[in-house]
Amino acid sequence: MKKAAFKTLGCKLNYSETMRIQQDFEEEGYNIADFDQKADIYVINTCSVTQSANSTCRRTVRKALRRNPEAFVAVIGCYAQLEPDEIAEIDGVDAVLGAKNKFKLLDLFDTFEKRNEPIVYNSDVNQAVDFHNAFSADDRTRAFLKVQDGCSYKCSFCTIPMARGESRSPKINSVVQNAKLLVDEGFKEVVITGVNAGDFGRGTDEDFFMLLQALDQVSGLERIRFSSVEPNLMHEELIHFSAESNKIQPHFHMPLQSGSDKMLGLMRRRYQSDLYRERVQLIKKLMPDAAIGVDVITGHPGETDELFEESFDFIESLPVSYLHVFTYSERPNTHALNIEPNVQDSVRKERTHKLRRLSEKKRYNFDTSFSGEKRKVLFEGSNHNGAMLGWTDNYIRVGIPYNPRYENKVLPVHLGARSREGYLLGELTKDAKEEQQVIAELVG
Repeated sequence: MKKAAFKTLGCKLNYSETMRIQQDFEEEGYNIADFDQKADIYVINTCSVTQSANSTCRRTVRKALRRNPEAFVAVIGCYAQLEPDEIAEIDGVDAVLGAKNKFKLLDLFDTFEKRNEPIVYNSDVNQAVDFHNAFSADDRTRAFLKVQDGCSYKCSFCTIPMARGESRSPKINSVVQNAKLLVDEGFKEVVITGVNAGDFGRGTDEDFFMLLQALDQVSGLERIRFSSVEPNLMHEELIHFSAESNKIQPHFHMPLQSGSDKMLGLMRRRYQSDLYRERVQLIKKLMPDAAIGVDVITGHPGETDELFEESFDFIESLPVSYLHVFTYSERPNTHALNIEPNVQDSVRKERTHKLRRLSEKKRYNFDTSFSGEKRKVLFEGSNHNGAMLGWTDNYIRVGIPYNPRYENKVLPVHLGARSREGYLLGELTKDAKEEQQVIAELVG
């Protein structure tokens, strides 16, 4: 059979969907190759978040064709939905599939023979109404489980509603079944993902809180995290339930985008800074050790020096643990293009650097505040220059001397100083060492 190789550009949700498509190819008998290897088919799943989408896609296509000039190259995903004709003009591209058709490669092509002219499968994004289950693995210890797709919000800067369509999700029992399959495959941790995961169940009699309650009952699932829930959807009952759960980890990622109420209005966000602060304060009250990550955008049109400083001061005052900082990038057909004044690129970058320095400071202070304490760590299998790395329940990176028998184990660890590589040095507790030694002797 032919060899197929896959490349994901973008978010964890894209990774999950790429894995789903790769699994479809495997089930049809195709051999799977690394993207850096020679293959007969290359599938590139694209992102549309930044202006660099075009150049990134072109570079990836060229890289594939250097491996095999006669390979069939399919470009799918968000960028393929938004700019199909632009992608079709890239030399060597054979097929372009948007939101509705990206899961139908095997149905649309039989032989995957190189074409003289590319074929474009693109339709109105509102026709993308089906939900496709997907998940991806991270070093065989945790899995990213897709529970929601699309977005019904209309933020000023975002193309995702145009690239993925309206918010949609499966039934809770379907998600639970997928979680059980992941447990059966040996995963200890599941990270719930979606474009707007907190909007799960929109238009139905189910919601995200009900989903968490159901997943909390899955036998054998030890850890649950959920990524990027909007502040207006991070309801108090959800926070209280997370604090009471033995499975939901004390780690939250909650987009802010700006700490200025005027900017939040220009961005068409659905909350103001007071609500955000209330959510953070409740999380820290109920779970003092919780990590809280924040998404922020710098340089959005209308962001004056004064409004940026207001946002910076607000974020600095919050007991959050780290920031994901994005520099604003103009995207076609978004409302932000109509807002003045525009912010110079150099100013955008300067603001990004300032916030990233703040993030490094908060991350360092958060991590080192737990030095000397004991926390449970789920260890990954890779060898990082003699170290085995893992994450605590509250999302602190920890490293111990490499030992393959600790892979995919949740073990209590004494946390020490921060290494130059940015993780805390750890040492297994005496009880954990003795228990693992007994297990090793029994297995051996």
